[in-house]
Amino acid sequence: MTHARPSRRARLVATSAAGLLAATGAIVAAGPAQAGGNACEQRTNNSIDKLLECVTVAGVQEHLAAFQGIADAHDGNRASGTTGYTASADYVESRLEAAGYTVHRQEFEFPFYQLTAEPTLRQTAPAPATYAYGTDFQDMSLSGSGAVEAVAVAVDIAGADSGCEAADFGPEVAGAIALIKRGTCDFGVKAANAEAAGAAGAVIFNDGAAPDREGLIGGTVGTPVGIPVLDTTAALGPTLVGTTLAIDLQAVSELRTTENVVAELPGKDPDGVVVVGGHLDSVTEGPGINDNGSGSAAILEVAENLRKTRPDHPVRFAWWGAEELGLVGSQHYVDSLPEDELARIGSYLNFDMVGSPNFARFVYDGDGSDFEAPEGFVTPESGAIERLFEEFYDARGLAHEDTEFDGRSDYDAFASAGIPSGGLFTGAEGVKTPEQAARYGGTAGGGVRPLLPLGLRRSREPGPAGARRERRRDRLRHADPGRPGQLRRQRQRRRHGERRRDRARRRDGGRRLSRAHDGGGGRMHPAPAAAATPAGNPRHAGTTQALGALT
Repeated sequence: MTHARPSRRARLVATSAAGLLAATGAIVAAGPAQAGGNACEQRTNNSIDKLLECVTVAGVQEHLAAFQGIADAHDGNRASGTTGYTASADYVESRLEAAGYTVHRQEFEFPFYQLTAEPTLRQTAPAPATYAYGTDFQDMSLSGSGAVEAVAVAVDIAGADSGCEAADFGPEVAGAIALIKRGTCDFGVKAANAEAAGAAGAVIFNDGAAPDREGLIGGTVGTPVGIPVLDTTAALGPTLVGTTLAIDLQAVSELRTTENVVAELPGKDPDGVVVVGGHLDSVTEGPGINDNGSGSAAILEVAENLRKTRPDHPVRFAWWGAEELGLVGSQHYVDSLPEDELARIGSYLNFDMVGSPNFARFVYDGDGSDFEAPEGFVTPESGAIERLFEEFYDARGLAHEDTEFDGRSDYDAFASAGIPSGGLFTGAEGVKTPEQAARYGGTAGGGVRPLLPLGLRRSREPGPAGARRERRRDRLRHADPGRPGQLRRQRQRRRHGERRRDRARRRDGGRRLSRAHDGGGGRMHPAPAAAATPAGNPRHAGTTQALGALT
Protein backbone atom coordinates (compact mmCIF):
# COMPACT_ATOMS: atom_id res chain seq x y z
CA MET A 1 0.00 0.00 0.00
CA THR A 2 1.26 3.49 -0.81
CA HIS A 3 1.19 5.78 2.21
CA ALA A 4 0.52 9.49 1.91
CA ARG A 5 3.02 11.86 3.49
CA PRO A 6 2.22 12.02 7.21
CA SER A 7 0.25 15.08 8.30
CA ARG A 8 1.45 17.41 11.05
CA ARG A 9 -0.94 15.69 13.44
CA ALA A 10 0.41 12.28 12.40
CA ARG A 11 3.94 13.46 13.19
CA LEU A 12 2.76 14.81 16.57
CA VAL A 13 1.10 11.48 17.34
CA ALA A 14 4.29 9.66 16.44
CA THR A 15 6.59 11.80 18.57
CA SER A 16 4.30 11.99 21.60
CA ALA A 17 3.43 8.27 21.64
CA ALA A 18 6.80 6.76 20.71
CA GLY A 19 8.03 6.03 24.22
CA LEU A 20 4.74 4.50 25.30
CA LEU A 21 4.52 2.40 22.21
CA ALA A 22 8.02 1.10 22.70
CA ALA A 23 7.50 0.25 26.37
CA THR A 24 4.18 -1.50 25.93
CA GLY A 25 5.39 -3.22 22.79
CA ALA A 26 8.28 -4.58 24.80
CA ILE A 27 5.91 -6.47 27.07
CA VAL A 28 4.60 -8.68 24.27
CA ALA A 29 8.03 -8.92 22.62
CA ALA A 30 10.01 -9.80 25.71
CA GLY A 31 11.96 -12.91 26.53
CA PRO A 32 13.01 -13.76 30.09
CA ALA A 33 13.80 -10.64 32.06
CA GLN A 34 14.80 -9.68 35.55
CA ALA A 35 13.11 -6.98 37.55
CA GLY A 36 14.64 -3.53 37.33
CA GLY A 37 15.25 -3.41 41.08
CA ASN A 38 15.83 -0.39 43.27
CA ALA A 39 17.72 1.50 40.57
CA CYS A 40 14.53 1.81 38.54
CA GLU A 41 12.62 3.13 41.52
CA GLN A 42 15.10 5.97 41.95
CA ARG A 43 15.96 7.08 38.43
CA THR A 44 14.20 9.11 35.76
CA ASN A 45 13.45 6.96 32.72
CA ASN A 46 13.69 9.83 30.26
CA SER A 47 14.72 7.74 27.25
CA ILE A 48 13.23 4.69 25.57
CA ASP A 49 16.28 2.59 26.41
CA LYS A 50 16.08 3.47 30.10
CA LEU A 51 12.35 2.82 30.19
CA LEU A 52 12.75 -0.56 28.53
CA GLU A 53 15.32 -1.59 31.13
CA CYS A 54 12.77 -1.00 33.88
CA VAL A 55 9.52 -2.15 32.28
CA THR A 56 10.05 -5.88 32.74
CA VAL A 57 8.15 -9.12 32.49
CA ALA A 58 8.88 -9.74 36.16
CA GLY A 59 7.19 -6.45 37.04
CA VAL A 60 4.11 -7.39 35.03
CA GLN A 61 4.05 -10.82 36.66
CA GLU A 62 3.85 -9.20 40.08
CA HIS A 63 0.62 -7.44 39.09
CA LEU A 64 -0.81 -10.55 37.45
CA ALA A 65 -0.22 -12.56 40.60
CA ALA A 66 -2.02 -9.85 42.57
CA PHE A 67 -5.01 -9.99 40.21
CA GLN A 68 -5.14 -13.78 40.56
CA GLY A 69 -5.04 -13.47 44.34
CA ILE A 70 -7.91 -10.96 44.21
CA ALA A 71 -9.99 -13.32 42.06
CA ASP A 72 -9.28 -16.22 44.43
CA ALA A 73 -10.57 -14.16 47.33
CA HIS A 74 -13.71 -13.00 45.48
CA ASP A 75 -15.60 -15.96 44.00
CA GLY A 76 -13.01 -16.62 41.32
CA ASN A 77 -13.55 -13.50 39.22
CA ARG A 78 -12.96 -9.75 38.92
CA ALA A 79 -16.10 -8.83 36.97
CA SER A 80 -17.47 -5.30 37.04
CA GLY A 81 -20.18 -4.88 39.62
CA THR A 82 -18.57 -7.42 41.97
CA THR A 83 -16.30 -7.14 44.99
CA GLY A 84 -13.50 -8.66 42.90
CA TYR A 85 -13.57 -5.71 40.53
CA THR A 86 -13.62 -3.18 43.37
CA ALA A 87 -10.58 -4.90 44.90
CA SER A 88 -8.82 -4.80 41.51
CA ALA A 89 -9.50 -1.07 41.24
CA ASP A 90 -8.25 -0.60 44.80
CA TYR A 91 -5.02 -2.41 43.90
CA VAL A 92 -4.40 -0.29 40.81
CA GLU A 93 -5.15 2.89 42.75
CA SER A 94 -2.82 1.95 45.62
CA ARG A 95 0.07 1.19 43.25
CA LEU A 96 -0.44 4.42 41.33
CA GLU A 97 -0.66 6.53 44.49
CA ALA A 98 2.49 4.91 45.84
CA ALA A 99 4.21 5.97 42.60
CA GLY A 100 3.01 9.55 43.10
CA TYR A 101 -0.04 9.77 40.85
CA THR A 102 -3.34 11.43 41.64
CA VAL A 103 -6.02 8.88 40.82
CA HIS A 104 -9.56 9.56 39.64
CA ARG A 105 -12.23 6.86 39.91
CA GLN A 106 -15.18 7.59 37.62
CA GLU A 107 -18.37 5.82 38.64
CA PHE A 108 -21.08 4.85 36.19
CA GLU A 109 -24.12 2.62 36.05
CA PHE A 110 -24.32 -0.38 33.76
CA PRO A 111 -26.60 -3.38 33.17
CA PHE A 112 -25.20 -6.44 34.92
CA TYR A 113 -26.14 -9.91 33.71
CA GLN A 114 -25.00 -13.32 34.92
CA LEU A 115 -26.51 -16.74 34.46
CA THR A 116 -26.66 -18.70 37.70
CA ALA A 117 -27.57 -21.98 35.99
CA GLU A 118 -27.72 -23.23 32.43
CA PRO A 119 -31.16 -22.43 30.96
CA THR A 120 -33.45 -25.22 29.79
CA LEU A 121 -36.21 -25.29 27.17
CA ARG A 122 -38.61 -28.23 26.81
CA GLN A 123 -41.75 -28.87 24.82
CA THR A 124 -44.27 -30.66 27.02
CA ALA A 125 -47.24 -30.87 24.60
CA PRO A 126 -48.45 -32.08 22.20
CA ALA A 127 -45.33 -34.28 22.16
CA PRO A 128 -42.40 -34.03 24.57
CA ALA A 129 -39.10 -32.67 23.26
CA THR A 130 -35.98 -31.30 24.89
CA TYR A 131 -33.93 -28.59 23.18
CA ALA A 132 -30.17 -28.12 23.48
CA TYR A 133 -28.82 -24.91 24.96
CA GLY A 134 -26.34 -23.25 22.62
CA THR A 135 -27.61 -25.20 19.60
CA ASP A 136 -31.40 -24.93 19.55
CA PHE A 137 -31.83 -21.92 21.82
CA GLN A 138 -30.01 -19.53 24.14
CA ASP A 139 -30.81 -16.80 26.62
CA MET A 140 -30.99 -13.17 25.61
CA SER A 141 -28.73 -11.02 27.71
CA LEU A 142 -30.49 -9.05 30.48
CA SER A 143 -33.39 -11.48 30.38
CA GLY A 144 -35.42 -11.83 33.53
CA SER A 145 -35.47 -15.01 35.61
CA GLY A 146 -38.23 -17.51 35.89
CA ALA A 147 -39.48 -21.07 35.55
CA VAL A 148 -42.64 -20.99 33.43
CA GLU A 149 -44.75 -23.47 31.48
CA ALA A 150 -47.33 -22.13 29.03
CA VAL A 151 -48.64 -22.25 25.49
CA ALA A 152 -46.53 -20.47 22.84
CA VAL A 153 -48.68 -17.82 21.17
CA ALA A 154 -47.55 -16.32 17.84
CA VAL A 155 -47.26 -12.53 17.82
CA ASP A 156 -47.90 -11.23 14.29
CA ILE A 157 -45.14 -13.47 12.91
CA ALA A 158 -46.34 -13.11 9.32
CA GLY A 159 -45.12 -9.51 9.27
CA ALA A 160 -41.62 -8.04 9.36
CA ASP A 161 -42.30 -6.01 12.51
CA SER A 162 -43.51 -8.76 14.82
CA GLY A 163 -43.86 -7.51 18.39
CA CYS A 164 -42.83 -3.94 17.66
CA GLU A 165 -46.20 -2.45 18.62
CA ALA A 166 -48.26 -3.02 21.74
CA ALA A 167 -51.22 -3.71 19.45
CA ASP A 168 -49.44 -6.84 18.16
CA PHE A 169 -50.14 -8.53 21.49
CA GLY A 170 -53.71 -9.73 21.83
CA PRO A 171 -55.40 -10.77 25.08
CA GLU A 172 -54.40 -14.39 24.43
CA VAL A 173 -50.76 -13.46 25.18
CA ALA A 174 -51.53 -12.89 28.89
CA GLY A 175 -50.07 -15.82 30.83
CA ALA A 176 -48.66 -17.36 27.65
CA ILE A 177 -45.16 -17.47 26.13
CA ALA A 178 -44.98 -14.86 23.38
CA LEU A 179 -43.41 -16.25 20.20
CA ILE A 180 -41.95 -13.30 18.28
CA LYS A 181 -40.04 -13.03 15.01
CA ARG A 182 -36.92 -10.94 14.73
CA GLY A 183 -37.05 -7.75 12.68
CA THR A 184 -37.51 -3.96 12.43
CA CYS A 185 -37.27 -2.91 16.09
CA ASP A 186 -34.93 -3.64 18.99
CA PHE A 187 -35.28 -6.86 20.92
CA GLY A 188 -35.83 -4.79 24.05
CA VAL A 189 -38.96 -3.26 22.52
CA LYS A 190 -40.34 -6.70 21.71
CA ALA A 191 -39.56 -8.02 25.20
CA ALA A 192 -41.00 -4.95 26.95
CA ASN A 193 -44.20 -5.16 24.90
CA ALA A 194 -44.53 -8.84 25.77
CA GLU A 195 -44.06 -8.15 29.46
CA ALA A 196 -46.56 -5.27 29.36
CA ALA A 197 -49.10 -7.59 27.72
CA GLY A 198 -48.79 -10.02 30.63
CA ALA A 199 -46.74 -12.71 28.88
CA ALA A 200 -45.07 -15.24 31.18
CA GLY A 201 -42.02 -15.35 28.91
CA ALA A 202 -40.87 -14.70 25.35
CA VAL A 203 -39.04 -16.58 22.61
CA ILE A 204 -37.65 -14.51 19.73
CA PHE A 205 -36.73 -16.50 16.62
CA ASN A 206 -34.46 -15.49 13.77
CA ASP A 207 -36.15 -14.25 10.61
CA GLY A 208 -34.11 -16.10 7.97
CA ALA A 209 -33.81 -12.90 5.94
CA ALA A 210 -30.16 -13.64 5.09
CA PRO A 211 -27.78 -16.58 5.50
CA ASP A 212 -26.41 -15.07 8.70
CA ARG A 213 -29.93 -14.68 10.09
CA GLU A 214 -30.79 -18.38 10.17
CA GLY A 215 -29.15 -19.55 13.38
CA LEU A 216 -29.21 -18.36 16.96
CA ILE A 217 -29.36 -14.60 17.39
CA GLY A 218 -27.18 -13.84 20.41
CA GLY A 219 -28.90 -10.56 21.27
CA THR A 220 -29.68 -8.42 24.27
CA VAL A 221 -32.87 -6.83 25.48
CA GLY A 222 -30.80 -3.77 26.35
CA THR A 223 -32.07 -3.18 29.88
CA PRO A 224 -33.27 -5.71 32.47
CA VAL A 225 -36.79 -7.09 31.98
CA GLY A 226 -38.93 -9.11 34.32
CA ILE A 227 -39.69 -12.17 32.18
CA PRO A 228 -37.39 -14.88 30.79
CA VAL A 229 -36.46 -14.18 27.16
CA LEU A 230 -34.86 -16.77 24.88
CA ASP A 231 -33.89 -16.74 21.21
CA THR A 232 -33.98 -19.57 18.72
CA THR A 233 -33.35 -20.34 15.06
CA ALA A 234 -35.35 -19.46 11.97
CA ALA A 235 -36.06 -23.16 11.44
CA LEU A 236 -37.23 -24.05 14.95
CA GLY A 237 -39.14 -20.90 15.86
CA PRO A 238 -42.25 -21.25 13.67
CA THR A 239 -42.68 -24.92 14.66
CA LEU A 240 -43.28 -23.89 18.28
CA VAL A 241 -46.58 -22.09 17.59
CA GLY A 242 -49.33 -23.64 19.71
CA THR A 243 -47.03 -25.98 21.61
CA THR A 244 -46.67 -25.94 25.37
CA LEU A 245 -43.19 -24.90 26.40
CA ALA A 246 -41.38 -25.09 29.73
CA ILE A 247 -38.66 -22.49 30.24
CA ASP A 248 -36.28 -22.40 33.19
CA LEU A 249 -33.89 -19.44 33.12
CA GLN A 250 -32.13 -18.34 36.29
CA ALA A 251 -29.98 -15.21 36.13
CA VAL A 252 -28.99 -12.04 37.90
CA SER A 253 -30.14 -9.18 35.69
CA GLU A 254 -29.99 -5.70 37.19
CA LEU A 255 -28.40 -2.27 37.06
CA ARG A 256 -25.16 -1.99 39.03
CA THR A 257 -22.45 0.60 39.58
CA THR A 258 -18.81 0.19 38.63
CA GLU A 259 -15.96 2.55 37.77
CA ASN A 260 -13.07 3.50 35.53
CA VAL A 261 -9.65 4.20 37.08
CA VAL A 262 -7.70 7.07 35.50
CA ALA A 263 -4.37 8.77 36.29
CA GLU A 264 -2.38 11.30 34.27
CA LEU A 265 1.31 12.06 33.86
CA PRO A 266 1.61 15.77 32.98
CA GLY A 267 3.49 16.83 29.86
CA LYS A 268 5.37 19.92 28.80
CA ASP A 269 2.56 20.72 26.37
CA PRO A 270 -0.95 20.26 27.85
CA ASP A 271 -2.35 19.15 24.49
CA GLY A 272 -1.73 16.02 22.44
CA VAL A 273 -2.69 13.75 25.34
CA VAL A 274 -1.77 10.10 24.80
CA VAL A 275 -4.47 7.94 26.44
CA VAL A 276 -3.22 4.42 27.20
CA GLY A 277 -5.98 2.04 28.20
CA GLY A 278 -7.21 -1.49 28.68
CA HIS A 279 -10.13 -3.02 30.52
CA LEU A 280 -9.68 -4.08 34.13
CA ASP A 281 -12.74 -6.31 34.43
CA SER A 282 -12.94 -10.04 33.85
CA VAL A 283 -15.91 -12.13 32.84
CA THR A 284 -17.91 -13.64 35.70
CA GLU A 285 -16.70 -17.14 34.78
CA GLY A 286 -13.01 -16.67 35.58
CA PRO A 287 -10.20 -14.43 36.88
CA GLY A 288 -9.43 -12.79 33.53
CA ILE A 289 -5.66 -13.00 33.86
CA ASN A 290 -4.96 -12.74 30.15
CA ASP A 291 -8.24 -11.00 29.35
CA ASN A 292 -7.44 -8.48 30.46
CA GLY A 293 -5.18 -8.75 33.48
CA SER A 294 -2.27 -8.85 31.04
CA GLY A 295 -3.08 -5.48 29.46
CA SER A 296 -3.95 -3.93 32.82
CA ALA A 297 -0.70 -5.15 34.37
CA ALA A 298 1.41 -3.99 31.42
CA ILE A 299 -0.07 -0.49 31.57
CA LEU A 300 0.43 -0.34 35.33
CA GLU A 301 4.06 -1.40 34.98
CA VAL A 302 4.66 1.34 32.39
CA ALA A 303 2.92 3.95 34.55
CA GLU A 304 5.02 3.13 37.61
CA ASN A 305 8.28 3.36 35.70
CA LEU A 306 7.38 6.51 33.80
CA ARG A 307 6.30 8.53 36.82
CA LYS A 308 9.50 10.55 37.31
CA THR A 309 9.63 11.73 33.70
CA ARG A 310 8.02 14.74 32.07
CA PRO A 311 7.13 13.79 28.51
CA ASP A 312 6.46 16.26 25.72
CA HIS A 313 2.72 15.54 25.95
CA PRO A 314 0.58 14.23 28.83
CA VAL A 315 0.13 10.48 29.19
CA ARG A 316 -3.23 9.47 30.62
CA PHE A 317 -3.47 5.89 31.91
CA ALA A 318 -6.92 4.31 32.07
CA TRP A 319 -8.34 1.03 33.32
CA TRP A 320 -11.87 0.58 31.99
CA GLY A 321 -14.80 -1.07 33.73
CA ALA A 322 -17.60 -3.15 32.20
CA GLU A 323 -15.82 -3.87 28.92
CA GLU A 324 -17.04 -7.44 29.09
CA LEU A 325 -20.60 -6.15 29.37
CA GLY A 326 -20.43 -4.17 26.14
CA LEU A 327 -17.46 -1.73 26.12
CA VAL A 328 -19.43 0.35 28.60
CA GLY A 329 -16.70 2.05 30.65
CA SER A 330 -14.66 3.48 27.79
CA GLN A 331 -17.81 4.67 26.01
CA HIS A 332 -19.01 6.34 29.20
CA TYR A 333 -15.66 8.06 29.59
CA VAL A 334 -15.64 9.46 26.06
CA ASP A 335 -19.28 10.51 26.33
CA SER A 336 -18.51 12.36 29.57
CA LEU A 337 -15.78 14.55 28.05
CA PRO A 338 -16.72 18.02 26.77
CA GLU A 339 -15.67 18.93 23.26
CA ASP A 340 -12.60 20.90 24.31
CA GLU A 341 -11.30 17.96 26.39
CA LEU A 342 -11.83 15.54 23.52
CA ALA A 343 -9.86 17.91 21.30
CA ARG A 344 -6.89 17.72 23.70
CA ILE A 345 -6.50 13.96 23.12
CA GLY A 346 -3.97 13.26 20.41
CA SER A 347 -4.18 9.45 20.36
CA TYR A 348 -5.56 6.39 22.11
CA LEU A 349 -3.55 3.17 22.55
CA ASN A 350 -5.39 -0.02 23.52
CA PHE A 351 -3.92 -3.11 25.21
CA ASP A 352 -6.49 -5.89 25.48
CA MET A 353 -4.97 -9.37 25.91
CA VAL A 354 -1.20 -9.11 25.51
CA GLY A 355 -0.26 -12.36 27.30
CA SER A 356 -1.95 -15.10 25.26
CA PRO A 357 -0.12 -18.43 25.78
CA ASN A 358 -0.29 -19.70 22.18
CA PHE A 359 0.32 -16.16 21.00
CA ALA A 360 0.80 -14.15 17.86
CA ARG A 361 1.96 -10.52 17.67
CA PHE A 362 -1.00 -8.64 16.27
CA VAL A 363 -1.03 -4.91 15.54
CA TYR A 364 -4.35 -3.19 14.86
CA ASP A 365 -4.55 -2.42 11.14
CA GLY A 366 -4.64 1.34 11.46
CA ASP A 367 -3.80 2.01 7.82
CA GLY A 368 -6.45 -0.34 6.43
CA SER A 369 -3.94 -2.26 4.33
CA ASP A 370 -5.24 -5.75 5.18
CA PHE A 371 -8.72 -5.39 6.70
CA GLU A 372 -11.74 -3.21 6.22
CA ALA A 373 -12.49 -0.92 9.15
CA PRO A 374 -15.52 1.14 10.15
CA GLU A 375 -15.80 4.38 8.23
CA GLY A 376 -13.56 7.04 9.78
CA PHE A 377 -11.39 4.68 11.83
CA VAL A 378 -8.49 4.60 9.36
CA THR A 379 -6.64 7.92 9.21
CA PRO A 380 -3.06 9.04 8.58
CA GLU A 381 -2.68 9.24 12.35
CA SER A 382 -3.94 5.71 13.03
CA GLY A 383 -1.59 4.54 10.30
CA ALA A 384 1.28 6.33 12.04
CA ILE A 385 0.47 4.49 15.29
CA GLU A 386 0.49 1.15 13.48
CA ARG A 387 3.85 1.91 11.84
CA LEU A 388 5.43 2.77 15.20
CA PHE A 389 4.58 -0.68 16.54
CA GLU A 390 5.75 -2.33 13.35
CA GLU A 391 9.04 -0.42 13.40
CA PHE A 392 9.57 -1.43 17.02
CA TYR A 393 9.17 -5.11 16.16
CA ASP A 394 11.12 -4.85 12.91
CA ALA A 395 14.09 -3.25 14.66
CA ARG A 396 14.27 -6.31 16.92
CA GLY A 397 13.69 -8.90 14.18
CA LEU A 398 10.35 -9.96 15.66
CA ALA A 399 7.52 -11.26 13.50
CA HIS A 400 4.18 -9.46 13.59
CA GLU A 401 1.00 -9.14 11.55
CA ASP A 402 -2.10 -7.01 11.25
CA THR A 403 -5.38 -7.73 12.98
CA GLU A 404 -8.85 -6.33 12.45
CA PHE A 405 -9.35 -2.73 13.53
CA ASP A 406 -13.09 -3.32 13.78
CA GLY A 407 -14.23 -1.73 17.03
CA ARG A 408 -14.45 -4.82 19.22
CA SER A 409 -12.43 -3.42 22.09
CA ASP A 410 -12.24 -0.17 24.02
CA TYR A 411 -10.63 1.81 21.21
CA ASP A 412 -14.08 1.86 19.57
CA ALA A 413 -15.32 4.81 21.62
CA PHE A 414 -12.22 6.87 20.86
CA ALA A 415 -12.03 6.05 17.16
CA SER A 416 -15.77 6.73 16.84
CA ALA A 417 -15.15 10.18 18.34
CA GLY A 418 -12.45 10.91 15.75
CA ILE A 419 -9.44 10.22 18.00
CA PRO A 420 -6.57 8.37 16.26
CA SER A 421 -6.31 4.92 17.81
CA GLY A 422 -4.27 1.73 17.72
CA GLY A 423 -2.83 -0.96 19.91
CA LEU A 424 -1.62 -4.52 20.37
CA PHE A 425 -3.29 -7.89 20.79
CA THR A 426 -1.90 -11.43 21.08
CA GLY A 427 -4.95 -13.56 20.29
CA ALA A 428 -8.15 -14.99 21.73
CA GLU A 429 -9.90 -18.28 20.96
CA GLY A 430 -8.82 -18.31 17.32
CA VAL A 431 -7.17 -21.25 15.61
CA LYS A 432 -3.43 -20.80 15.12
CA THR A 433 -2.39 -21.52 11.55
CA PRO A 434 0.70 -23.55 10.63
CA GLU A 435 2.20 -20.37 9.21
CA GLN A 436 1.69 -18.57 12.50
CA ALA A 437 3.15 -21.49 14.46
CA ALA A 438 6.26 -21.36 12.25
CA ARG A 439 6.50 -17.62 12.80
CA TYR A 440 5.85 -17.41 16.55
CA GLY A 441 6.18 -20.95 17.88
CA GLY A 442 3.38 -22.66 19.71
CA THR A 443 0.79 -25.12 18.47
CA ALA A 444 -0.84 -24.98 15.04
CA GLY A 445 -4.54 -25.87 15.08
CA GLY A 446 -4.87 -24.97 18.75
CA GLY A 447 -6.58 -21.96 20.24
CA VAL A 448 -4.40 -18.86 20.39
CA ARG A 449 -5.70 -18.70 23.93
CA PRO A 450 -6.63 -22.19 25.19
CA LEU A 451 -10.25 -22.57 26.18
CA LEU A 452 -11.21 -22.74 29.81
CA PRO A 453 -11.83 -26.01 31.65
CA LEU A 454 -15.20 -27.67 31.07
CA GLY A 455 -17.85 -25.69 32.91
CA LEU A 456 -16.01 -22.40 32.36
CA ARG A 457 -15.75 -22.61 28.57
CA ARG A 458 -16.02 -19.28 26.76
CA SER A 459 -16.32 -20.62 23.23
CA ARG A 460 -19.39 -20.47 21.03
CA GLU A 461 -19.11 -24.23 20.75
CA PRO A 462 -21.87 -26.00 22.75
CA GLY A 463 -20.81 -26.69 26.30
CA PRO A 464 -22.41 -27.36 29.67
CA ALA A 465 -21.86 -23.87 31.06
CA GLY A 466 -22.81 -21.99 27.91
CA ALA A 467 -20.71 -18.96 28.90
CA ARG A 468 -19.83 -17.78 25.42
CA ARG A 469 -17.71 -14.74 26.02
CA GLU A 470 -17.28 -13.32 22.54
CA ARG A 471 -20.94 -13.79 21.69
CA ARG A 472 -21.87 -11.90 24.83
CA ARG A 473 -19.50 -9.03 24.07
CA ASP A 474 -20.97 -8.52 20.61
CA ARG A 475 -24.58 -8.95 21.61
CA LEU A 476 -24.36 -6.61 24.58
CA ARG A 477 -23.08 -3.79 22.42
CA HIS A 478 -26.17 -3.77 20.25
CA ALA A 479 -29.83 -4.33 20.96
CA ASP A 480 -30.28 -5.94 17.55
CA PRO A 481 -27.12 -7.12 15.76
CA GLY A 482 -28.89 -6.29 12.50
CA ARG A 483 -29.28 -2.63 13.50
CA PRO A 484 -26.02 -1.80 15.29
CA GLY A 485 -25.51 1.28 17.34
CA GLN A 486 -27.81 3.85 15.69
CA LEU A 487 -28.98 5.35 18.97
CA ARG A 488 -25.49 5.48 20.43
CA ARG A 489 -24.15 7.27 17.36
CA GLN A 490 -27.05 9.72 17.49
CA ARG A 491 -26.07 10.61 21.07
CA GLN A 492 -22.45 11.03 19.98
CA ARG A 493 -23.43 13.35 17.15
CA ARG A 494 -25.34 15.60 19.55
CA ARG A 495 -22.43 15.70 22.02
CA HIS A 496 -19.45 16.23 19.79
CA GLY A 497 -20.54 19.25 17.74
CA GLU A 498 -20.97 19.94 14.06
CA ARG A 499 -17.56 18.72 12.92
CA ARG A 500 -17.97 15.39 14.67
CA ARG A 501 -21.61 15.18 13.55
CA ASP A 502 -20.47 15.29 9.97
CA ARG A 503 -17.84 12.63 10.57
CA ALA A 504 -20.30 10.39 12.40
CA ARG A 505 -22.84 10.82 9.60
CA ARG A 506 -20.31 9.49 7.13
CA ARG A 507 -19.57 6.59 9.47
CA ASP A 508 -23.21 5.49 9.40
CA GLY A 509 -22.51 3.84 6.04
CA GLY A 510 -22.67 0.14 5.41
CA ARG A 511 -19.18 -0.94 6.45
CA ARG A 512 -19.79 0.33 9.98
CA LEU A 513 -22.81 -1.93 10.18
CA SER A 514 -20.76 -5.05 9.53
CA ARG A 515 -19.11 -4.93 12.96
CA ALA A 516 -22.06 -6.47 14.78
CA HIS A 517 -23.24 -9.09 12.32
CA ASP A 518 -24.85 -12.10 13.93
CA GLY A 519 -22.48 -14.75 15.17
CA GLY A 520 -19.69 -12.36 14.30
CA GLY A 521 -17.04 -13.40 16.74
CA GLY A 522 -15.28 -11.00 19.03
CA ARG A 523 -11.74 -11.35 17.76
CA MET A 524 -11.13 -14.79 16.33
CA HIS A 525 -13.23 -17.91 15.81
CA PRO A 526 -13.05 -20.66 18.40
CA ALA A 527 -10.80 -23.65 18.04
CA PRO A 528 -12.60 -26.89 17.27
CA ALA A 529 -11.61 -28.39 20.61
CA ALA A 530 -10.26 -27.15 23.90
CA ALA A 531 -6.58 -27.42 24.67
CA ALA A 532 -5.51 -29.59 27.55
CA THR A 533 -6.24 -28.09 30.93
CA PRO A 534 -3.15 -27.33 33.03
CA ALA A 535 -2.68 -29.48 36.06
CA GLY A 536 -3.69 -28.14 39.43
CA ASN A 537 -6.37 -25.71 40.43
CA PRO A 538 -8.11 -24.53 37.23
CA ARG A 539 -8.66 -21.13 38.78
CA HIS A 540 -4.89 -20.62 38.63
CA ALA A 541 -4.66 -21.67 35.00
CA GLY A 542 -5.04 -18.06 33.86
CA THR A 543 -2.02 -16.93 35.85
CA THR A 544 0.14 -19.89 34.91
CA GLN A 545 -0.51 -19.57 31.20
CA ALA A 546 -0.40 -15.79 30.96
CA LEU A 547 2.85 -15.59 32.90
CA GLY A 548 4.32 -18.25 30.65
CA ALA A 549 3.38 -16.24 27.59
CA LEU A 550 5.06 -13.13 28.91
CA THR A 551 8.31 -14.96 29.56
